[in-house]
Amino acid sequence: MRSGWAHNARWGLRAVQAAVFVLLVVAWELSSRWGWLDPFFFSRPSSVAERVVRWFATGEVYRHIYVTSLETVLAFLVGSLLGVVVGFAFALSPGLSRVFDPYVKVANAMPRIVLAPIFTLWFGLGVLSKVAFGVTLVFFVVFFNTYQGVREVDRNVLNNARMLGATEGDLVRHVLLPSALVWILSSLHTSVGLALVGAVVGEYLGSARGLGYLIQQAEALFDTTGVFAGLVVLAGFVLAVDLLVTSVERRLLRWKPPAHVEEVV
Repeated sequence: MRSGWAHNARWGLRAVQAAVFVLLVVAWELSSRWGWLDPFFFSRPSSVAERVVRWFATGEVYRHIYVTSLETVLAFLVGSLLGVVVGFAFALSPGLSRVFDPYVKVANAMPRIVLAPIFTLWFGLGVLSKVAFGVTLVFFVVFFNTYQGVREVDRNVLNNARMLGATEGDLVRHVLLPSALVWILSSLHTSVGLALVGAVVGEYLGSARGLGYLIQQAEALFDTTGVFAGLVVLAGFVLAVDLLVTSVERRLLRWKPPAHVEEVV
């Protein structure tokens, strides 16, 4: 009975969300047609939908989606791998952590956007500069989660494992890594989102392909419909990525008991 109530509540929430979306789109369309909003600056949902359908019908948008997807995946994988490796190294070596702590703090506090032109200068307008920019966003999220996950391990557990004859490799594989894994997977949504942000922002600042490039070109031509169409495609891409990440996260954390969430009325 409780499961059925939760199922109905979830579908009820989806219905309310869809109703809000439809209401906003209808209000936007009517306001534009009645002259309350200037179509030159705000376009119309109908015009935006026509542009999106034309992009997909002609296949024009697919190459941009492919480039953005490639940049996002590479930035996520490279940034996550570096974050895990460096996070473990710092957590297992207090001396290394103390030496490089101020440098890590400075690098993390630095606005990443200032690095985008430098990466473009170093690596050109291709995929590599966008991946490098995305890595700078993903790395610190994974690094701090890995570092904190290793540091949170109960010292009594580590001492007991050593007393039972566990080597340092055994401790990393059977104690430290499982502990940090929960923290790393918990940051999965944030890491993927930041990788996508890095790819799109990098394309917007300088590129020849990608969803960010598509939006930037429309903006340069004062094509408001093109800008909103690009944002719609990007929003759909983000939702697809979020569904994929949620599915992967549920599979990897299937062993973890669900948290009890109390509903606030």
